[in-house]
Amino acid sequence: MAFKAFSLLSLTPLLLLLLLLLLPLLSHATSPKSHDKKSSPFEFLKHLQGCHKGDKIKGIHNLKKFLEKFGYLSYSHSKNNTHANDDDFDELLESAIKTYQLNYHLNASGTLDDKTVSKMMMPRCGVADIVNGTNWMRPGKKGHHNGHGSLHTISHYSFFPRSPKWPPSKYHLTYGFLSGTPTAAMNPVAQAFQTWASRTHFTFSQAQGVSNADIKIGFHRGDHGDGYPFDGTEGILAHAFAPTDGRFHYDADESWSVGVTPGAFDLQTVALHEIGHLLGLDHSEVEGAIMYAYIPEGAAKGLHTDDIQGIKALYI
Repeated sequence: MAFKAFSLLSLTPLLLLLLLLLLPLLSHATSPKSHDKKSSPFEFLKHLQGCHKGDKIKGIHNLKKFLEKFGYLSYSHSKNNTHANDDDFDELLESAIKTYQLNYHLNASGTLDDKTVSKMMMPRCGVADIVNGTNWMRPGKKGHHNGHGSLHTISHYSFFPRSPKWPPSKYHLTYGFLSGTPTAAMNPVAQAFQTWASRTHFTFSQAQGVSNADIKIGFHRGDHGDGYPFDGTEGILAHAFAPTDGRFHYDADESWSVGVTPGAFDLQTVALHEIGHLLGLDHSEVEGAIMYAYIPEGAAKGLHTDDIQGIKALYI
């Protein structure tokens, strides 16, 4: 059957007008939903760039809360505890910034310089770099007991305090997805588990029901009841708990993608990082490692030699 030639000129003026009015609506309805870029919850740091000890600038108390969140600062056992919520740039804050700068190979001046602000503003994992005041991220500074009485010197990777890990009876772990998890996220997470399985003694499989799974994965917004609220877009991307807790949460407010997509975060890359926490690894100071706290937008990462060395050292 032959198709008749179609021309806009063959339409009556009224039909042509209706078509021209409808075209933008049809185009909008069939185009992918765009994610409006909202400001980062770490945006306040820009205003504080250049501040240093002795300054009193509005917003420094937010910097203190930022550093407290990630384990660098605590006024609870300090004689200066009255400064926890004020805008005074005191000696304790300077010391916390120096520690942060050392951990991320920045100039340890204690001043909030432009490179430090740039690093702090990057989207990251919500797990603290320092837990209970113990900083394991610095190489050669501290040792770590491996559970057999000997002292293991950490190179770049790090463990949680007291090195929690899964017992030998639980080297096969099951995982499940909580209600509300996007279907598109399930395969990238499964692929991340298989990547870890290929480089460790662990095996993983999806549980029949999430209630009985060793690891529970879900997407949440804001305060979701675990004591570590999410903060909207471009801040904390996800978090997971040390063994044998098994909770792994994505921030549902972020722009997520399957694979590398500009302006979005790769589900599998973030899963690789958070599964590292589930197995007992804390953050690494190696930028190429999957356990580096900061996670790139529009990029993908895999396991690094440092990650493999870390998990092997933990499960000697």
